[in-house]
Parts: sequence; structure tokens; C-alpha cells
Amino acid sequence: MKDLQKEVDDYIGQFKEGYFSPLAMMARITEEVGELAREINHSYGEKPKKTSEEEKKTEEEIGDVLFVLICLANSLQIDLEQAHNLVLKKFNTRDKDRWTRKEN
Repeated sequence: MKDLQKEVDDYIGQFKEGYFSPLAMMARITEEVGELAREINHSYGEKPKKTSEEEKKTEEEIGDVLFVLICLANSLQIDLEQAHNLVLKKFNTRDKDRWTRKEN
């Protein structure tokens, strides 16, 4: 994650504008998640694409969401690896008995 965060920071750092405000990035994340939802709906749901719609891949849409999320984390100086570890700790403690485990 640190490498991804640095790569995005290096990319954004080459522009005078820098990172957008956190609120603007939250709007962008919402927009990108909407595009991902639309793609998932077309690929796995009941709503087929219109013939006039360009072909997009779920992978690309997930990448867009990830990029903007990394931008938001970087702008707020949040280490995504630490954030990930906090969430996993929560799942492994608070939610450890929430789901049915597979048999070994």
C-alpha cells in the first residue's frame, strides 16, 4: 500500500493544483462507485447495456475507485496500510463469531 500511495503522490505532485479538497474527492469517490455499480449491474444484473454505451471493464472501474480513495487518504495523511490493519483487527475481534467458518 505504501508503494501505491507513493506512486499516486508522485503523480499528483507534478501538478500545481495538487490534491482536490476532501469534499471534492468524496464526490469523486461517489461518482466512481456509481460507475462501478453500473458496470456490475450490466455484467451481473438484469440491466443490459445499451448498444450505444462504450465497453468498460469492472477492473477499470475498481481501479478508478482505488485511485481516488488513495488520493483522499494521501491528502488527509492517512496510511492506508494502518487503516487496513485497524479494520482487520476489528473483524478479527468484534466480528470473529459473526460468520459461519468453513471446516478445516
